[in-house]
Amino acid sequence: MILTAWIAVAYAATPRQAVFRVENMTCPTCSITIQKALDKVPGVTAKRVDARSATVTVRFDPERTNPVAIAKIITDAGFPATAITSKHGD
Repeated sequence: MILTAWIAVAYAATPRQAVFRVENMTCPTCSITIQKALDKVPGVTAKRVDARSATVTVRFDPERTNPVAIAKIITDAGFPATAITSKHGD
């Protein structure tokens, strides 16, 4: 049983992180709206909305979602989003 668990961990997907440039963020409520939209995305494990720099940083499981899908969710929430970086997580 322990061997099986170890193998599962060894083959788990490496988390990824993407940063998105987001338009129309003008107030704290905008940040909350984006966070709530991202809460509904399977595979998103962490998010940070920075209204000052107009960016959203998202950590996600690449087997469950991807930057294109995440950008669409943010855009559909009323905030046009474009991925500006994407990399493997630590």
